Amino acid sequence: MKHSAIEKMSLRLTRLRTDKNRKRWTSQTCHQAPHKPFLLLAIMDHFAQGFITENFIEPAFDLVDTFNHYWQVIMPIGTRSTMAYPFPRLQNDGILQLIPNPEFNGKINIESITSMKKLRQVCIGARLDNELFFLFSQPGSREQLRAAIINHYFSEAIRQAVAECGIVNIKSYEYSQELLKVSEKPSLFKAADEVTQNIKIRDQGFRKAIVRLYEHRCALCGIRMMTPEGHTVVEAAHIKPWSESHDDSPTNGMSLCRLCHWSFDEGLMSVGSDYEVLVSKRVATENNYPGHIFTLSDRVIFKPEGETFWPGQKNLAWHRDKIFTK
Repeated sequence: MKHSAIEKMSLRLTRLRTDKNRKRWTSQTCHQAPHKPFLLLAIMDHFAQGFITENFIEPAFDLVDTFNHYWQVIMPIGTRSTMAYPFPRLQNDGILQLIPNPEFNGKINIESITSMKKLRQVCIGARLDNELFFLFSQPGSREQLRAAIINHYFSEAIRQAVAECGIVNIKSYEYSQELLKVSEKPSLFKAADEVTQNIKIRDQGFRKAIVRLYEHRCALCGIRMMTPEGHTVVEAAHIKPWSESHDDSPTNGMSLCRLCHWSFDEGLMSVGSDYEVLVSKRVATENNYPGHIFTLSDRVIFKPEGETFWPGQKNLAWHRDKIFTK
C-alpha cells in the first residue's frame, strides 16, 4: 500500500504544469521550466535538515537561499529567477495551498505574484498536500520522490549535478551546525579530504554559520542589505585563509560586505587588539578615492552576540602581521 502511494505521488509530481517553450528552455531541463522542481527539491532539503516539522512552508530567507542555490549551480551563468514564481503556482497543481496574509484584503491573484515582496504581502506561507507532507517527512519515501523529480525534469547529463546539489545543501547545513556547537575547534574536513564535493560542503557550511552569526551584517562597516529575492550583501570571510589554517571555526571568520572583504584580503583593512577597525595608510595613496573607508577607522567592529564566537585574537594577530599594511 505504501509503495503504491509513492508511485501515485511520483506521477503527480512529474505532471506539474510547466512552461515548455523550447526557445526558452534547453534539453538539460527537458525543455521545461525548472522552477517548480527546484522548489520541491529545496523543500525536501529542508525536511531533511529538520527545518520543516509541521505542515507549514514559510517563504523565509533560508528556503529562498536553498532555491537560489539550485538555480545558481544548475542554470547558465547570468540567468536569474525568483522563488516567487513557483511557490504560489504549485497551488494550481494541488501541491501547495496558500495561506492568506491576514493583513491582505482581497482575493489572491496567483498570476500577479512575480516577486518575493508581493508573495509575502498576500500570503504568510502554504500547506503541503497532506499525503505529500507525510511522504516528505519519511526519509525513504522522500528520496524516492526526489529521484522521480530529478529523472523526469532533468537530462541524464545533469542529473548527478542536481542530486549533488541536494547532498551539499543537507551536509553543509549539518557542517554549519557542527561549527556553531563550540568555538576554537578544527575543521571537520582534513586537508586530504578536499575532494570537490567536500569543498562545496565546507564552503557553504562555513558561509551559513558565519552569515547567520553576524545576522547578514558586515563586521567592519556594519552594512546590512538583503533583497526580497534572497540576496545578501555580505560574504563569509576567513581571517586566516583555509590554505594556511585548515580552520573553519567561527573564531576564524567574519561576515564582510564585498568591499570590506576585498580590502581585508588585500591588507587595506584589519582588526586591532581591542576589536577596532584598522585602515591602512595605503588606502589614500595612488589616486584612490576611498569614500567612507577612512570614517571606519578605530570604530569597534560588529560582533556576534555570543562572545565565544567573536573573531579570535590569535587569528587577527596573524592577519595584522602577515597581511595588513600599516
